[in-house]
Amino acid sequence: MDPSNPVVALCAQGMAVEGTPDEALCLFEQAWAIRRDDFDAAIAAHFLARHQSTDAATLHWNALAVEHAEAVTDGRAAELLASLYLNLGDSHARLGQLAPARAAARRAVEHLVTLPPGGYRDFIVMGIDRLTHRLDTAQDSDRTS
Repeated sequence: MDPSNPVVALCAQGMAVEGTPDEALCLFEQAWAIRRDDFDAAIAAHFLARHQSTDAATLHWNALAVEHAEAVTDGRAAELLASLYLNLGDSHARLGQLAPARAAARRAVEHLVTLPPGGYRDFIVMGIDRLTHRLDTAQDSDRTS
């Protein structure tokens, strides 16, 4: 990520103060307000999703993050998509929307190819595995009731 990008800079500042949620949210909202393109919007929406008070609002921002990242045509957002789809799937799962959660988890897996081996990729894989396990457990409980 380019630290000279004002949206990235504001989001980095917001991450630094996430222990003070209102202050972080204010910085992420500022990032959203100055977004210049779909890449900026995807980044700002991702961070805004993390600071919502309801699962429905979190889903809204996660869906926007994916929508904007998918609209980036120059490849800048490619490495974001696995994580963004993971977050989208988690949001759907929290709302009991199992079919869209499973679809998002599958899309997250598809986008793993853009991530180089290492800690970040391993972290995303672990998140996808955890989400898939939750969804499989939910499916199992659906069948037994």
